[in-house]
Amino acid sequence: MIPFIDLKTQYHGIKEEIDAAIERVLESSQFALGAEVAAFEKEFTAYCHAGNGIGVNSGTSALHLALLAAGVGPGDEVITVPFTFIATVAAICYTGAKPVFVDVEPRTLTMDVGRIEEAITERTKVVLPVHLYGHPADMDPILDIAARHNLIVIEDAAQAHGAEYRGRRVGSLGEMGCFSFYPGKNLGAYGEGGMVVTDNRDFESKIRMLRDWGQESKGRHLLKGYNYRMEGLQGAILRVKLRYLKEWTEARRSHADLYSKLLVDNNIQTPLSMPYGRHAYHIYAIRLRRRDAVVRALREDGIQCGIHYPIPVHLQPAHLDLGYRAGDFPVSEQAAASELSLPMFAELQESQIKEVARSVRTALSTEEV
Repeated sequence: MIPFIDLKTQYHGIKEEIDAAIERVLESSQFALGAEVAAFEKEFTAYCHAGNGIGVNSGTSALHLALLAAGVGPGDEVITVPFTFIATVAAICYTGAKPVFVDVEPRTLTMDVGRIEEAITERTKVVLPVHLYGHPADMDPILDIAARHNLIVIEDAAQAHGAEYRGRRVGSLGEMGCFSFYPGKNLGAYGEGGMVVTDNRDFESKIRMLRDWGQESKGRHLLKGYNYRMEGLQGAILRVKLRYLKEWTEARRSHADLYSKLLVDNNIQTPLSMPYGRHAYHIYAIRLRRRDAVVRALREDGIQCGIHYPIPVHLQPAHLDLGYRAGDFPVSEQAAASELSLPMFAELQESQIKEVARSVRTALSTEEV
């Protein structure tokens, strides 16, 4: 079997370092926040070329707290995209604000910058682009529009550790950047984790309080906060894995290059990396018309695959109350109907990539006959 992701192989490659990091936490007994989390905050923030980092318990929490720090609340609107994981939109709803969607553009499936201004109203407070699959959104136009309309930009960089936009790491481009360390991410914890990075000291201070019950100091609660603290174990584990992130990202990029060479076909659209972006390939997603047949063939050949995302957020039953309908965002809907994610992880072998590509091509040629 060829897995979609292989976390066990990754662990065994760095087992001694991971086990030592876990033992340090057990000995220190600093299980919530603590020295390991503080050290990881500094190290990951430096990696992102940002000023400050605040570790939290998930990427969703990072988005939620970034929005709250930006002052988003009931009656406000946040512009984002419908082709994303549902957490992007859930975090907006947690604040009481209204998600307002603009479609993605067809090449990278990131925010269509040409549609942002028509979505802005007097209630708009934040623009929240998503760096989908590890490819950065086109940030310069987004930042320009936001500046002209006095809006805050919060990057959803949950899938984009190490991705770059015009030579700058994502997460450091807007007022705040939000990361997830869910186990399957390019930099994944052994559980849940997230972080907000920002150069704004006021945002940093507010988020630090909000993640820990609104405390300014022990027992002094200035804000109505949350229990969103990062665990010490996750901080220690992520410190080890961060040292390998550059190497793992290069491996993913190499794997993607090989996939794309092997899948040159008029019936397959392989991922496109725009000149302004350096793709981190969290997901290697192809688009094709005969997806169901290819999925069946891959599974019959013992190859795991995924679909990100089969239903765009505006058509999810949970969010029909937003009032959108089928046809409102055709690019997102077409992507949802055609996208197929192939196995992608740093430890993937060349022989495995060739086998996956062979299976895809065979399935398509059989269907054509």
